[in-house]
Amino acid sequence: MIGRTVPQVTFKTRVRDESIEGPNPYRWQDVTSDDFFKGKRVVMFSLPGAFTPTCSTYQLPNFEKLAETFKEKGIEDIYCISVNDAFVMNAWGKQQGLTNVKLIPDGSGEFTRKMGMLVCKDNLGFGMRSWRYAAIVNDGKIESWYEEPGFSDNCETDPYGESSPENLLENLEKLAA
Repeated sequence: MIGRTVPQVTFKTRVRDESIEGPNPYRWQDVTSDDFFKGKRVVMFSLPGAFTPTCSTYQLPNFEKLAETFKEKGIEDIYCISVNDAFVMNAWGKQQGLTNVKLIPDGSGEFTRKMGMLVCKDNLGFGMRSWRYAAIVNDGKIESWYEEPGFSDNCETDPYGESSPENLLENLEKLAA
């Protein structure tokens, strides 16, 4: 994966719009891969689903907590991508109290499929979802890659460690030395 350019897709997002009245003041906004990745160095991580145990207890909260440390290492943004729609991702972000990590909805799984990381999780009733991975992306190109072992459909376990923020920071420190 190292050296590969991230896939060009258009993400269907929902953004707050104060001109919209009522209890749901959001509008649709298309955001492209270039909007997220072009001209900056970012962390991108992907996980099986919003509101799931490992994702909600460890991976997302720890990236949120360590965001300042990533910025000190030259990372401009941290993106979490999941095969969930914009409504689910926005609700999850609100529930998690996010201020640093930006959630990217890959509702149709197009980005994940083009990354080669789409897996079937029918054994959990999830359908098609992302395998857990992370990357450092510099101007749209993958600089370093962190994939959980055991990539497969209907995996019986939920490996987590390679794509943890702690592991990425450890490797960023090694690269800087």
